[in-house]
Amino acid sequence: MPSLSAYFPITSPTLIFFVVLLIILLAPIIMGKLRIPHIIGMVLAGILIGEHGLNILSRDSSFEIFGQVGLYYIMFLAGLEMDLESVKKNTRHYLIFGFLTCLVPLALTYVVAMTVLGYSPATSFLLGCIMASNTLVAYPIVGRYGLQRHPSVGLSVGSSMISLFLALVMLAALAAAQGDVDVPLASQLSPVTSQVLFWLLFLVKLAAYIVLSLLLIPRLARFFLRRYSDSVMQYIFVLAVMFLSAALTDFVGLEGIFGAFFSGLILNRYIPHVSPLMNRIEFIGNAIFIPYFLIGVGMLINVQSVLQGGEVVWIVVLIAFIGTFGKAVAAYISSLLFRLPERDGKMMFGLTSAHAAGAIAMVMVGIRLNLVNDDMLNGVVMMILVTCVVSTLVTEQSAKAIIVHEKTNLDSLGTNQADDEKILLCVKYPEIAPQLLSLSLLMRNHQLNRGLVALNVVYDDEHSPAGREQGLRLLEQLQQRASASEVQLQTQVRLASNIANGIKHAFREFACSEIVMGMHVHTENNPKFWGDFIQSLYNGLNRQIVLTRFVQPLSTLRRIQVAVPSRAEYEPGFHRWLERLCRFAGQLDCRMEFHGRQESFNLIEGYIQRHHHNVKAVFTPMGHWNELPRLASSIAEDHMFVVVTARKGTISYKNALERLPDELQNHFSGKNLMIIFPDQYGNATKDDSMSFTEAQHKEESSVYDFVLRHLRIRL
Repeated sequence: MPSLSAYFPITSPTLIFFVVLLIILLAPIIMGKLRIPHIIGMVLAGILIGEHGLNILSRDSSFEIFGQVGLYYIMFLAGLEMDLESVKKNTRHYLIFGFLTCLVPLALTYVVAMTVLGYSPATSFLLGCIMASNTLVAYPIVGRYGLQRHPSVGLSVGSSMISLFLALVMLAALAAAQGDVDVPLASQLSPVTSQVLFWLLFLVKLAAYIVLSLLLIPRLARFFLRRYSDSVMQYIFVLAVMFLSAALTDFVGLEGIFGAFFSGLILNRYIPHVSPLMNRIEFIGNAIFIPYFLIGVGMLINVQSVLQGGEVVWIVVLIAFIGTFGKAVAAYISSLLFRLPERDGKMMFGLTSAHAAGAIAMVMVGIRLNLVNDDMLNGVVMMILVTCVVSTLVTEQSAKAIIVHEKTNLDSLGTNQADDEKILLCVKYPEIAPQLLSLSLLMRNHQLNRGLVALNVVYDDEHSPAGREQGLRLLEQLQQRASASEVQLQTQVRLASNIANGIKHAFREFACSEIVMGMHVHTENNPKFWGDFIQSLYNGLNRQIVLTRFVQPLSTLRRIQVAVPSRAEYEPGFHRWLERLCRFAGQLDCRMEFHGRQESFNLIEGYIQRHHHNVKAVFTPMGHWNELPRLASSIAEDHMFVVVTARKGTISYKNALERLPDELQNHFSGKNLMIIFPDQYGNATKDDSMSFTEAQHKEESSVYDFVLRHLRIRL
């Protein structure tokens, strides 16, 4: 009878994938019981099932492919979720931390390798390059806690890319110094000439890659996202950009992980953090590719080499300690220089201390240059395990500390209790309903994580059964889209003899705080700017109403231009609409340009500095509301024009607002448009008296409108 070992390692692709899925499923459960970060469980599982463990699976081509994709995914997500405005404002901090986290471990490792381990200068420099770089192995922990845009996380990600870039350039310099240069006719040139030619070619290729990426990827993204809304096509497009960028950096002479990060950085503003597309990217990466990468890293580690003792143990201890110590020194010096709290310094150390596949790739270069022996190879692989464990533990602890601190501050300020936010989404037209949902997702408070309400009101007449069926289908589609973003969406189809009153009744029943709705699109049926019932709605409801008209997808917007009436800062809803616009601009990474008076600018600028310091705002004086038509020439097709208006009798109302519909129709036709009616104090006007017995179609055109329209046709 054959022994059990005859069946291992498993070669069936079906069983291999089953075992991997079983690990991905059970590792978080088991590690959760032991209160150990899940990432460590993946790495340990790889050690257990690999050829150096129980030999259940061999590290075949599937682990090479999926592992490489997983590594690219980690770097791509890091670039995709970075706060670019923070990077622009704190460029000096990123550069300082990047150079420190690269040069401090490099110098310490080089000195120790030369003096204690007795390595040659070239081998010591190679080992220093390995320890100078790092891999964001613990980044999924940050995503699980929702801290992707925390300042310490942004600093860690940016500095990791700087240190990786410097390490790869220094590795290329080492290879060139060892005579391993890839230039035409290198054998016929002198060593000095070949090295000079190598660096010239490298710089030309690098510059060409950066320039072409910055010019072509944004244009391709805008072109594709404007024309194709299919979720599968968008996802495939994003992956194609990531892999093309990674392949190009391989051609340049850098590792593909740098290209994956750079492509994520470029696509950052086109994929909002709360969009369904971002949710799909994160879900597939965290479910399959990233765990595959972590399991593959574990399969590389040979614990037996350490258990056998000898020089390997000494190498592992020295490399792991010196490299980790250097990263810790760089993180804590930077946190002191930037006056960050201790928990932020721990986060910076945790994220920048791990080494993984990048270190293996550099070791392989060293083997090609005859600079690495077997003991050093085993020592580096074991160092990967030690640093991964340290990185995940420190990152997990610091993430919890940051979350507790933020929650304590929110509770002490009473922020959660004071915010009554609950957005009512009024939908009617299938062509604009998905954009309205996207707008609501971008404007909602993600810390409160409250659901949305979607409402479809149908006239209660002989056509109501068909209208109700259409409304149910539309709301079902919206619910699927909201589920893709992991947002709860309550839906209701409501029959009413008066559309405006139906919306107002639902508004009160769901205890909503504001309404988001689209402007009517079938102008041939009703040429009035406001449509049938919007005027009745904003006159009869004293809460915030946001009306929108979209010409292109929100993710392709570059600027938000806001027209603010004088004395708008005295309205009770001033901070509500400003908060919503700041969230909107922050998610899309758009610049906001305000047009109004200096008195309003002072309060707007102060609010943004206190609550949304990463939002970039500029202020352009507008002396009088009559100047509104002149703004039309500055509104490009990828701008959103926002008009903050007012109801009659309010403090910021002016007679010029009576001309607003005509001005918007004449001068802003074909533009992305948003009209905001802010909150008001007190009860609504007399039109707010609602009754189901009121005349049907009260808000339809009056008989005078009908006669005038009839006369125009005859004339």
